[in-house]
Amino acid sequence: MSPEHTPSRKRLLWLGIGGLTLAALLVANGLAARTRHERAVAAWTETAAVPQVLVLQPQQNRQGDTLRLPAHLEAWSKAPIHARVSGYLKSWNSDIGAKVEAGQVLAEIDSPDLDQQLAQAHARLVQEQANARLAQTTAVRWQNLVASHSVSRQEADEKTSNAAAAKANAEAAAADYARLSALEAYKTIRAPFAGTITARHTDIGQLIKADNDSDPQLFDLADTHKLRLYVPVPQNYASVIRPGLTAELTVPEHPGQHFSARLIGDSTAIDQRSGTLLAQFVADNPDGALLPGDYAEAALALPADTQGLSIPASALIFRAQGTQVALLDEHNHVHLRDIHIGLDLGARLVIDQGLQAADRVIDNPPDALREGDLVQLADAGGEHAPKA
Repeated sequence: MSPEHTPSRKRLLWLGIGGLTLAALLVANGLAARTRHERAVAAWTETAAVPQVLVLQPQQNRQGDTLRLPAHLEAWSKAPIHARVSGYLKSWNSDIGAKVEAGQVLAEIDSPDLDQQLAQAHARLVQEQANARLAQTTAVRWQNLVASHSVSRQEADEKTSNAAAAKANAEAAAADYARLSALEAYKTIRAPFAGTITARHTDIGQLIKADNDSDPQLFDLADTHKLRLYVPVPQNYASVIRPGLTAELTVPEHPGQHFSARLIGDSTAIDQRSGTLLAQFVADNPDGALLPGDYAEAALALPADTQGLSIPASALIFRAQGTQVALLDEHNHVHLRDIHIGLDLGARLVIDQGLQAADRVIDNPPDALREGDLVQLADAGGEHAPKA
């Protein structure tokens, strides 16, 4: 090969070596970057695998609380008005929603059969009274004849007995006449107390059969100037029901409006079917805003409790072991602890066994959380920390 080609070969050789070196550097750079990325992904995965939790501390119930329970309202007095005599309804004077006074006429019943029975009873009474007077007069005369030995003592005694029997018959006839007279008064149906007609189940010309269990009432009457509030109190809260207790109630048809009721008594026994104590309150209702039969929510004031500790219901864990909460120790390890719920206030619970005031309780614990698991605090920051 001629000498003039030697420099060109050297240049080509150095260019090839430079290209190989550059390629090697690029490959080494790529491998290093991939290694760093894999390590970052592994570190991120390990961090994300540790559950992040929110913790809270139990609070003492020093200010008392409010127990909210379902309840229902009933009229202070209510009565279905039935007929005492049979016949046909002649007229009615009060319809649903009417305000009536005690003794006010509600309806009239036409009962010709009863009228005839009353007339017959009156005639029989007059007859028996006449027989009684005649028997008494005869008995007196025979007693006078005994004194003159005109009749025997036996005959005089018989007349005296006849007079007594006639008098008894007259009294029986008077009692029967009084009974029918009293029934006659029931042809006019009157309100037994002041109140409101809540239902009318009859109309003019309807056949009415008295003393028939299958025959419906003619009217429903309710006294609503004040109402009875019945609150079934769970057994755990029975000690709250004490003399002087007041309740604040609300009804769906008056949102935002609160009514007051005072305790007048309770059943003094736990219903075995529902496990509740029935408490009875009275609520004044002068303007008729509350309606009998209403569903209501009653709020009862609970006294302050320095023994129990309050936590949100979201901290509970329900598993085969029973009711538990998850606690966090100083090394961020989880410990499951059994607790006892003293009061269930809906969103919050009062725990009377199993918790200390200094415990750190995990709120909304993950379902997969187990004893001894390592966790990290969500409020410690981090890319994947949940928003509290």
